[in-house]
Amino acid sequence: MGSEPRMTTSVLKVVSAMLADPEAERYGLDLMADTGLASGTLYPILVRLERAGWVSSHWEDIDPVTEGRPSRRYYQLTPHGATDARREIALLHQQLNRATGAIGKVREA
Repeated sequence: MGSEPRMTTSVLKVVSAMLADPEAERYGLDLMADTGLASGTLYPILVRLERAGWVSSHWEDIDPVTEGRPSRRYYQLTPHGATDARREIALLHQQLNRATGAIGKVREA
């Protein structure tokens, strides 16, 4: 497992979409639709999440000719990834609450 991924807005979108159903296997086009991210943004994030141990992936075992489409690579949060993603999101919420509280205090002054 690698280091913790940096929690950018785009990474937050991906892990939030995956946390909606942490045990579901998701493929790229599905995640692109949920997050609004382009493939050039999404796939590097998935690679980083996989290197960090937050996501596992595998290619589906189909015959592309029979199915009439290419094989899909499915991504799923690992238990470690789901736990760490929830923790990181909670920390971001705390930071935002502190920041918005500080802004509210400045406005009141």
